[in-house]
Amino acid sequence: MNRMLSPDKHQTSTKTIVVNGLAIALVMVTAMFVHIRLPIVGVGGMIHLGDLPLFVFALLYGRKTGALAGAFGLAFFDLLAGWAPWAPFSFVIGGAMGWTVGFAAEKKTAGLLMLYVVSILLANVLTIGGYYVAEGLLYGNWLAPVGSIPVNFLQVTLPALLAYPIAARLRKVLGTKL
Repeated sequence: MNRMLSPDKHQTSTKTIVVNGLAIALVMVTAMFVHIRLPIVGVGGMIHLGDLPLFVFALLYGRKTGALAGAFGLAFFDLLAGWAPWAPFSFVIGGAMGWTVGFAAEKKTAGLLMLYVVSILLANVLTIGGYYVAEGLLYGNWLAPVGSIPVNFLQVTLPALLAYPIAARLRKVLGTKL
């Protein structure tokens, strides 16, 4: 984990706490203020860009920060934005997405971009499957969530396309490689 920007993995430091807190806050605030409400009944409520900072922090700091940012950032967003029944599902799904992308970023390999693509595909499976189950449980209808699949795919894919170049540029500015 020495190639990640986070401090020693066996040490809890002020920097780690600040980075994790900032990651959580940016995920929550971005989801809250950079979104599009969908006027389509039965296809979810919105598309937001909260996954963008989630993926950037996961790429820069690894699976622990990615998982914390996704879990708490997206759950806090749901709680504060009036989507409280979704918060437990977002906690698990967002945490799993952040962990998956961060895990891929921690691998010391020349094929990081390919690992990132695979991790985003897995994040799509987690999001689509997770929110399908969540919507089915919350609304008691297992057919209606099918309409949310394209929206959930966009929810992950659009931020993923932006996150890698942003993280690569931040790494360059900070003097490390992605």
